[in-house]
Amino acid sequence: MSPIVVILTIAAYCTVLFTVAWLSSRGMTAEKFFTAGRSTPRIVAAIAMVGAAMSGVTYISVPGTVAADSFSYLQTTLGFVIGYVVIAYLLIPLYYRLGVVSLYEYLERRFGESEHRTGAWLFFISKIMSASLRAYVVCEVLQSLLYDKLGLPFAINALAMMLFVWLYTRRGGVRAVVWVEMLKSLLMSLSVVMCIIFVIRALELSSFEALREIYKSDYSDVLFLDNPLDRRYFFKQVVAGAFLVIAMTGLDQDMMQTMLTCRTQRDAQRGMLSSIAIQSVVILLFLLLGALLYIFIDSRGLTIARGDDLFGYVATECGLPTTIGILFLTGLIASTFSSAGSALTALTTSFSLDILGAKRENASLRKRVHLAIALAITLLIIAFERWSTSGAITLIFTLASYTYGPLLGLFAFGLFTQRMPRRGAVLLMSALSPTLSYLLANSSEQLLRGYTFSYEIIIVNATIMFLGLYALSRRRATT
Repeated sequence: MSPIVVILTIAAYCTVLFTVAWLSSRGMTAEKFFTAGRSTPRIVAAIAMVGAAMSGVTYISVPGTVAADSFSYLQTTLGFVIGYVVIAYLLIPLYYRLGVVSLYEYLERRFGESEHRTGAWLFFISKIMSASLRAYVVCEVLQSLLYDKLGLPFAINALAMMLFVWLYTRRGGVRAVVWVEMLKSLLMSLSVVMCIIFVIRALELSSFEALREIYKSDYSDVLFLDNPLDRRYFFKQVVAGAFLVIAMTGLDQDMMQTMLTCRTQRDAQRGMLSSIAIQSVVILLFLLLGALLYIFIDSRGLTIARGDDLFGYVATECGLPTTIGILFLTGLIASTFSSAGSALTALTTSFSLDILGAKRENASLRKRVHLAIALAITLLIIAFERWSTSGAITLIFTLASYTYGPLLGLFAFGLFTQRMPRRGAVLLMSALSPTLSYLLANSSEQLLRGYTFSYEIIIVNATIMFLGLYALSRRRATT
């Protein structure tokens, strides 16, 4: 794909992006920056939530996992469904009853100011790392497609991306993010469907024949029930998926701010359940596309370096119509800009309200925080250039298992006990629980007769946090 095609595609999408952001930012106030006036229609929130849950890493990494993991990701998706039900009927009622803007306001009401800020810092560290990693993986693709050909360094790439993200979110806030996420969901889904159609045509197969080829291949295995030691084992994947989504969605300001802009609790609950139904279909489409892409390169005798390179390699380097490359790039840019935008807005919200204790009306401080976080993400993207991104979707879930585990344990302690942690206990256990979990995961083969932890380490992490807080707590005084 030529640089001019890449530039024109990015320019066209950015035009649409800024138009949507401008339209959605009309009448915006400092208060509405954080809540969008709680006026988002349920169906818009549901579709936007699909986009919020799927970043550019999902777009390029999920198809690439098919060679190593077949369709086992559907097992994790089943866990996602369970987790969304828990969020809809346990956490959403709590958030609406308390009327919170930031989720971590609950921690102050339940425990106190120190615990509130500790929880906010846990989210901040987790989110800024994962958001930067997601953006970095996509910057790598853009570097090879455009910036290397223009002789520009990676730092310019990262700076340009975050400049666009900062510009479109600086006025519109959550409302702009929600509508851009909806646009992303539609464009991403359309691009995947169209790419599937073009690849089937390139294989000279009918739709039925393509499905039969997928079914006959090793790529289509879904259930892994034989070996509990396998990281793809059914029950490990389902349970881990449920806990991951509760932590990464239900306790994540970035994810939940979309649903908390709905008019009522009932709208938010219905939107949440509609969203996971749509997400499940989209994930299946990604996996089908991955299988077809591997069948395509197998039929041509081609090889690639690693799974994350699969989609971009076939779309831009294998002689397929330029339309496929444009569709790939459009879906990639849409998913990346909106995910980075929602993360930037959520981090601004939490840092301003939770960590700095600013008033919602303080627009001046919010703008400075917004810019500072955009710069911090840019620096982290550049720093990630030195890290390997092989299996990025796995890396992100693994990172989340350690960083979100303490937050999950803290919320569980608040919801299911009436005890109060002693001074410093939350901070101590926030450092201790991921450390002990990491040590256990790295020695489990010797200690547990060959058992290796996958994403389910988040359960261990949260449990250590919960039990530690219980041991370092006292009964809450009643009045």
